Amino acid sequence: MCYRCDQKIDQQDLKQNPSKRSFLKLAAVSAISLGLTGAGIATAQGKQSAKTHSKIPPKPENLLTPDQALERLMKGNERYVAGQSIPLNFHDVQDALVNGQNPYATILGCSDSRVSPEHCFDESHGDLFVARGAGNYLTADNVATIEYSVAVLNTPLIMVLGHESCGAVKAAIEAVDHHKDFPGHIQLLSSAIAPAVRAVSDNSSSRLINVTKKNVILTVERLRNKTPILDYYHDQKRIRVVGGLYHLDTGRVELIA
Repeated sequence: MCYRCDQKIDQQDLKQNPSKRSFLKLAAVSAISLGLTGAGIATAQGKQSAKTHSKIPPKPENLLTPDQALERLMKGNERYVAGQSIPLNFHDVQDALVNGQNPYATILGCSDSRVSPEHCFDESHGDLFVARGAGNYLTADNVATIEYSVAVLNTPLIMVLGHESCGAVKAAIEAVDHHKDFPGHIQLLSSAIAPAVRAVSDNSSSRLINVTKKNVILTVERLRNKTPILDYYHDQKRIRVVGGLYHLDTGRVELIA
């Protein structure tokens, strides 16, 4: 579902911020060229068909504020932890999702097979927009994916989700602390997470979990401050960026940023 087309952008602000003006034009072109229904952005001239205006989003219950989205996400995790996950039936949403999507949260998570966002937040098809990679660190591709979810799909919430006993974080610690090299592209993982390792000075038994948390926190900070598109929506209070840590022993997601 698009943002309300009659919403006025402060023209003086756009003149003073060329990147915002360029972004709005680019986002409009992208939405139209992709042929997305119920998920576009109004053009700079405010032109949009009446059909799009009247289009009911695939999942109206997903039209939430950032705070409402976070509350729903965490309540889903509570059900998951309590063993009360709602049974899924694809046929319940099959027809609604054929022509579009309007997820209420974007998750940047680790590829670890034990941590599936759809499961740990007890959500169904069309609810979460998920980008995953070992170590849940930020790449250019992930930034593009997240920007797409916000600018085109209008997702109000972004969560960076780390987890206990992360192998990618372990590799980064070994690379920084013990100068270990890894074969192939695996070294890229340790290099990307190295800033979090260097930011944590303690060498106690808690080092792994502390570096894992720091990796999430640094990624959240980058998402909040490093991209003009997300900056714009964050300034308008249309999105919220948070960080979570998944506990393997309980399944609970702890908010840490």
